[in-house]
Amino acid sequence: MVLVDGQGLPLGVRLESASPAEVTLAEATLAEVRVPRPKGRPRQKPERIIADRAYDSDPLRERLRKRAIELIAPYRKNNHDRRYEDGRT
Repeated sequence: MVLVDGQGLPLGVRLESASPAEVTLAEATLAEVRVPRPKGRPRQKPERIIADRAYDSDPLRERLRKRAIELIAPYRKNNHDRRYEDGRT
């Protein structure tokens, strides 16, 4: 799994087998992020993550929200409890 910035520059890489679901690897990949800065420690926390439908998980959204990271991912069709719906279709 690779986490990239808006221009496609890789920020974090996590190599796993093909069997685990992507949503279970999201936080481990996020822990690999190190964005260098001119001064101080590298930045480790993005403001938001934009992902595909595979990351639609209320527990993941909640864990990221506690870390002040916004998860932007479309809901799966079978998710009837769309707590974080913002009105877009």
